[in-house]
Amino acid sequence: MEQRFMGTSGLRVSTLTLGTMTWGNETDAETARAQLRDFLDAGGTTLDTAVSYVEGRSEAILGELIGDVVPRCDVVLVSKAGISHRRGKRMVDTSRRAMLSGLDASLARLGTDHLDLWLANIWDENVPLEETLGALEYAVSSGRVRYAGVSNYNGWQLARAATLSETPLIANQVEYSLVARHAEQEILPAAEHVGAGIMCWAPLGRGVLTGKYRGHLPADSRGASDTMSAYVEKYLQGRPARMTEALMTAANGLGRAPLDVALSWLLGHSAVSSAVIGPRTQEQLKEILDSSLAPLPEQIVTVLSEVSRLKN
Repeated sequence: MEQRFMGTSGLRVSTLTLGTMTWGNETDAETARAQLRDFLDAGGTTLDTAVSYVEGRSEAILGELIGDVVPRCDVVLVSKAGISHRRGKRMVDTSRRAMLSGLDASLARLGTDHLDLWLANIWDENVPLEETLGALEYAVSSGRVRYAGVSNYNGWQLARAATLSETPLIANQVEYSLVARHAEQEILPAAEHVGAGIMCWAPLGRGVLTGKYRGHLPADSRGASDTMSAYVEKYLQGRPARMTEALMTAANGLGRAPLDVALSWLLGHSAVSSAVIGPRTQEQLKEILDSSLAPLPEQIVTVLSEVSRLKN
């Protein structure tokens, strides 16, 4: 698997990042162990989690595997703070107290003395930006974090944060895919301007770019789930559905899997450092790791970009 620099920093990350949002919920500990081994065997190095994922169980499972399945020094650990879930209620708090308490909890669960990359998980209108940035800066200066960044910041928010921060913000983790291209309007240009790399979450369009939703709703899919259907349904009709059909045509012509083509298109953008994949099952991960991720012919890139282009 290819290694890239995160933005203009010296931090090297794998082009695919193994996301662990489902670990401890849809993905049990045994499957998580198998996923991690397969990801590492394929050359992956970068692991993404967050203090909010399954109320910390994702980090706890990952912490049990680091040192057992892989030495700590062989992976790039990414975590996030600023969002928490308490008794089913989502809480946003990027205050210094909440951020640094979250960091302490993350380090304890992960069984490490530092994170390679720590992100403020969301923009918080109720907390001064300078306070959130101060927490990131302190985490780096104290040695508990090697690099800092943000997540889900729009273009002006990222630019403002990068201007005020005394610590370089080297990453912005946002949704970006062939069916979710809003990031191109401001976020990607802002990231390139300030030297931050883009980590793309939901790079397969929340699963629709695999083609599994074409013509039916798989019973074991998120789209058919009572709790997760809203996460997928907006990509099952209209322009996203037409985009999926165009992707299938391109994939058939190239003799490659649709998800391979979708990821290759994404990774071809100069602002993108890594795509955060979040497979629930071993089979889903295998399909992704079997991808060549080879550059696409220029004509295919042009066609897919035009078909998926946002209309003004």
